[in-house]
Amino acid sequence: MNHAGIRYIVTGSIAAIFYGEPRLTHDVDFVVYLNEKDVDHLSKIFPVSEFYVPPPETIIPELPKTKPAGFNIIHMDSGFKADMYPTGRDEFNAWAFRRKRAMQFEGETVPLAPPEYVIVRKLEYYREGGSEKHIRDIRSMLAVSGDQIDRSELNEWIQRQGVQEQWQKVQSERS
Repeated sequence: MNHAGIRYIVTGSIAAIFYGEPRLTHDVDFVVYLNEKDVDHLSKIFPVSEFYVPPPETIIPELPKTKPAGFNIIHMDSGFKADMYPTGRDEFNAWAFRRKRAMQFEGETVPLAPPEYVIVRKLEYYREGGSEKHIRDIRSMLAVSGDQIDRSELNEWIQRQGVQEQWQKVQSERS
């Protein structure tokens, strides 16, 4: 996506691994700024002979929404999946793009979501699905990269996103 000029940040488990400890994951999560032209380019970036990409008529109607539905791009041979989350008009996504971090990977600069964003999103995912892996990822991030986390920004977004109860669980189990 770097070469196509599509703006994105890597988040989810891959970002948690970068800020925390290694673990197995089956996908990579991207938050992407997409317009209709970008959607049309996805099939050039990810050729249909190698990847499943949803048709543009499925993706395009979601783009202007405040919280658009995400979609998957799947590598046919390996089954590896990229979860794509269009930014929509979500203020938290915009905040994360302004505070992204650069990571070097195989000669490319990869934009990484800031740790505060990753933590808050993982708290949301925990609230929605109850998977303990999100709590483990957060604890790992706090242990390894705690000094890189802006606690005032983190607390502000915890309040704004309404995940105080989930954050209390993380805090109580760390004590």
